[in-house]
Amino acid sequence: MNIAKMMQQAKAMQDKMQAMDAEFANVIVEGSAGGGAVKISMTCKGACKGVMLDTSLLKSDDKEMVEDLIMAAINDARAKGDARVAADTQKMMSDLGLPAGAKLPF
Repeated sequence: MNIAKMMQQAKAMQDKMQAMDAEFANVIVEGSAGGGAVKISMTCKGACKGVMLDTSLLKSDDKEMVEDLIMAAINDARAKGDARVAADTQKMMSDLGLPAGAKLPF
């Protein structure tokens, strides 16, 4: 076993993970609820970038329903962001020849 080669591979993997993590700050996902009445745009890192409410919601007297729709859209966007991160991480690991589900030391 060549320790120097393993260290180089570990460093390359760490560099790729850091670059991928930085990229996720710019990848936008959209979550929605209420048949598209509420749309939330956020980065894969969880920063909210936009909120769109259908005008019919602004006329609604049902405050709790509107709040629930906003929360559902946020959760939908977050789930899509998490799925994107997981898929991209799995692809990167596969490209590096690592088995699926391998635990990384860093």
